[in-house]
Amino acid sequence: MTNPGWGGAPGDQPTPPQSRCIRHPDRPTGLACSRCGRPACPECLRPASVGQHCLECIQAANRSTAQVRTVVGAPASSRYGLVTYIIMGLNVLAFAVTAAQSSSLLENTRNSALFQDWALYSPLVATGDVQRVIGSGFLHYGPIHLLVNMFALYIIGRDLEAVLGKARYVAVYAVSLLGGSASVLVLESPGAVTVGASGAIFGLLGAQAVVLLRLKRSPTPVLVIIGVNIVISISIPGISLWGHMGGLVAGAAATAAIVFLPSPTRSPRLAWVGVAAVAVVALAVIALRILDIRAQMGI
Repeated sequence: MTNPGWGGAPGDQPTPPQSRCIRHPDRPTGLACSRCGRPACPECLRPASVGQHCLECIQAANRSTAQVRTVVGAPASSRYGLVTYIIMGLNVLAFAVTAAQSSSLLENTRNSALFQDWALYSPLVATGDVQRVIGSGFLHYGPIHLLVNMFALYIIGRDLEAVLGKARYVAVYAVSLLGGSASVLVLESPGAVTVGASGAIFGLLGAQAVVLLRLKRSPTPVLVIIGVNIVISISIPGISLWGHMGGLVAGAAATAAIVFLPSPTRSPRLAWVGVAAVAVVALAVIALRILDIRAQMGI
């Protein structure tokens, strides 16, 4: 009796079926995915801790892996700062328009239609120019004012955006801007003309302090920066202290809603409800102040 596994001529042995890559049927291969066992060519395999995996198995593993998130639930990513750069770009663009309209880089407010239409001036807000409430946050008095605010936004904004995520970051910035405008309308002199991103930036400082508290870290460095800037706002004429304070309070309140309201037993939607509540309060203050000014003007 002859054993087919031993000896004999080479032609007597059975030829195993030839495998072909599951993604490229025209390519014969002797390799296979160590996870699913399907044949694959070298181009369709990637090294793994054990063996090699096909692209489909790698994609399936990525989908099943829980995404790393920040303390507030935003996706953690090494790519951040996009929203901050966009906001900076809008501020620079607004400054460029005012400089072009006034034909002056240093005196960009002179004869600028954009500046005249967007600067926060309470009597004109009361008569219907409500775009000034938001637009004033993108205007600046000269390049130094712009550079100081953009540098602060660059330093503070990118890290906060990484923690909050894009949508929450935009919400906090917008609410801070509203809070600063509301405070200016109520507490500044009615004849004051106020512009600048500093109210919103103070809101980001307040947000940063709240995030540090949530992480159980000391907010002292941020509070020192806030304190120094308050002293500067009081000491140097022409700086809107109330715009800064309104933005600070609104930004801190909105961020507190984001980082403290949600919990394992409470819906994350509560955070957005809290942010919306802060925005509604700021808008209500603005509306009441407009009605008050209109009554004083006899309108």
